[in-house]
Amino acid sequence: LLYERHGEPAAVVQLKDLEVPKLGDSDVHVKMLAAPINPADINMIQGTYPLLSPLPAVGGNEGVGEVLEVGHRVTALKPGDWVIPANAGLGTWRTRGVFPEEMLLKVPSDIPVLCAATLSVNPCTAFRVLADFESLAPGDSVIQNAANSGVGQAVIQIARASGIKTINVVRDRPDLPKLVERLMALGADHVVTEEMLRKPEMKDIFKSTPRPRLALNCVGGKSTTEMLRHLQPKGTMVTYGGMAKQPVMVPVSAFIFRDVRLCGFWMTQWRKDHAQDQESVARMMDALCQLIRRGQLTAPACTEVPLQDYRAALEASMKPFVSSKQILLL
Repeated sequence: LLYERHGEPAAVVQLKDLEVPKLGDSDVHVKMLAAPINPADINMIQGTYPLLSPLPAVGGNEGVGEVLEVGHRVTALKPGDWVIPANAGLGTWRTRGVFPEEMLLKVPSDIPVLCAATLSVNPCTAFRVLADFESLAPGDSVIQNAANSGVGQAVIQIARASGIKTINVVRDRPDLPKLVERLMALGADHVVTEEMLRKPEMKDIFKSTPRPRLALNCVGGKSTTEMLRHLQPKGTMVTYGGMAKQPVMVPVSAFIFRDVRLCGFWMTQWRKDHAQDQESVARMMDALCQLIRRGQLTAPACTEVPLQDYRAALEASMKPFVSSKQILLL
């Protein structure tokens, strides 16, 4: 799926037949199996993301493929292995591709294909924001908004596996009870709407759950300010997204009297910073694959779409309140 200019995805993305390039000595020929449509993919096509691929570009930053053939200098991969992108910008919305070996990470092929296809962005983000900012112990709690997003669902499950409680904030919607039920089934301890954040009933939650030391923000605007109220003194808020497209507003009193810390996180930057530290990457991937094998981490709610129906998938991925991730089957 190729785009030659930036703009609205359904208008600029086209399905085109291209020649598969010749296999170089250090290259890997990959048959793509499945690739999701993430918000960052949409922003890249629109031209609003901080990382843009040179045009013409193939869409998609995430997905899983099977190795068909390798160049004679390739040592770490062999035909039949499953691979995911090592970095953003690979262009995964295609049936086949030839990539340099260092642009791919091997993943076990005994995990479900949808888990592998959605592994490199959201679960990795969830893993890092839980691990890198506060040293959380079993019994501690985390509060997060956009709790039904891909990252949100992964945070709930990774936290649950580590004995950490989650307070999950979602927008009010027509089918709210269904969403609450789904998040509770994943292991959420509490699910509240943004409106509830400023109601006195929040005190009931803190009778059974300690105030969070970590807040995860993917929305911005009012949602963030309300969430910040419930953070422990000296707690940390990590912003990894801005779905409301509004700035993060912080009362001065939160800084002065409660000494809260505000940080940002971008998975793409983490990967750049750790490009020479393959051990950290391997440890993270290994931990996530173990959780998947034990049934403690599942793929987000997905809708599988054949490649030729890509326009409908792009449009569906941009609708509000759609709690299902569109996955292109390649």
